[in-house]
Amino acid sequence: MRTLPQLELADARRIAAAARARAEAEGWAVVIAIVDEGGHLMFLERADATQKGSVRVAQEKARTALLFKRPTKALEDAIASGKLQMLDLPGATPIEGGLPLLVDGHPVGAIGVSGVLSSQDGQIAAAGVAAL
Repeated sequence: MRTLPQLELADARRIAAAARARAEAEGWAVVIAIVDEGGHLMFLERADATQKGSVRVAQEKARTALLFKRPTKALEDAIASGKLQMLDLPGATPIEGGLPLLVDGHPVGAIGVSGVLSSQDGQIAAAGVAAL
């Protein structure tokens, strides 16, 4: 057996801090969710004045990115291009803002962001990934 890298709480906090810094720099109030390799919530932060519905959406975006090993925008783009069957994927939230967290090509978790336009959520999530 080989040992695979794992996301630690310190990593999740660092990723979330980088995402939060991007959101705050833009004046965007969002929810940031970090899940581990099993899709379990490790870290969640909701900025003041962010709608409460974004708490669940951020978590689901993160889980989708993890389960499908790709940005949630890829699923959103597939649907926009006419592949409506993608709407039936179980466990999928096909809205930009979720990105897998990879270490040496291995998924260790994912980040999901919700609260502003989905393209802006994606920018914030990318800032978090860059901190990994």
